[in-house]
Amino acid sequence: MSSYKHILVGLDLSTESQQVVDRVKFLFANSDTKISLCHILEPLAFTYGGDIPVDLSDVQTQLQQQATERLDILGQQLQVATEDQHIILGHPAQEMHRMAKSEDIDLIIVGSHGRHGLALIFGSTSNSVLHGANCDVLAVRISE
Repeated sequence: MSSYKHILVGLDLSTESQQVVDRVKFLFANSDTKISLCHILEPLAFTYGGDIPVDLSDVQTQLQQQATERLDILGQQLQVATEDQHIILGHPAQEMHRMAKSEDIDLIIVGSHGRHGLALIFGSTSNSVLHGANCDVLAVRISE
């Protein structure tokens, strides 16, 4: 039995997400721990700085639909109900922190590529999640 009551699994929905799902299955398969999944989509306006004078709402909608479908496939593997699968627009670390507080999460699980140097400073979502979380964080090492 796990001492964690509710975990949040943050997935980037890349092919490596399967490694995170497999680790969650291994650790929590025979427990009564509630599992919620999330994927955070950064709004295209953030990505392009709002400098593109094009309506990107159709593209954003399509990205959300694709993410919903992929998250559902992974959610089925963990037997996570649809209402516990979340596609959220925003900054990944900030949204996971917000969700952890609002949903009484006691463990956040994310994948980590083990970057070093400048790649760690400029691009590590798992590092950002770790340093701002009010709960435990488990970083699953992604093997290439």
